[in-house]
Amino acid sequence: MGFLGEDASNLKVVDCLLRLFVIPLSVASIWLSVSNQQDNSSYGRIEFSNLTGLKYMVVISAASGGYALLTAISLWVRSLVTKACFFFLSDQIVAYLMVTSLAAIGEILYLAYNGDQKVTWSEACSSYGKFCSRLKLVLVIHAITLCCFLVLAVISAYRVFSRFQPPYVPIKENEEEKEMHK
Repeated sequence: MGFLGEDASNLKVVDCLLRLFVIPLSVASIWLSVSNQQDNSSYGRIEFSNLTGLKYMVVISAASGGYALLTAISLWVRSLVTKACFFFLSDQIVAYLMVTSLAAIGEILYLAYNGDQKVTWSEACSSYGKFCSRLKLVLVIHAITLCCFLVLAVISAYRVFSRFQPPYVPIKENEEEKEMHK
């Protein structure tokens, strides 16, 4: 029983640290995205506002960073910690939103590097190399943030489901099963 108490305390610290770690990552991905722009004398200017998927990622990063801050604070408020189901559901939702925004950035990068021959789009990174390089950095930072939220989702799931006892199996039925397997 003492181990479970220590485990819960350590888990709370890891949970809080991960939530705090996500905040600067979210801010960095937002800043790198919003300030990403490049001029090209042949093709014009490309910037953050030209790409809907990038705008979506910025919104999700802002929401997840704000959520991480609020939940990190609420971890230490006793009445809110007992709301394990809220953390479980909201951590799952944020993790899924992070997956979708990471997919949006991945698609933008794929098209920027490879183009799409079916719709006669050529690749753009040879003309906008700096823009693509920063976008790759955003992808990496966002992927790290997603990994943090996946771990947080597992931690919150553990918190919810560890409150329940395993199902009761009567000894008589259990003995009958053993006899059947012999």
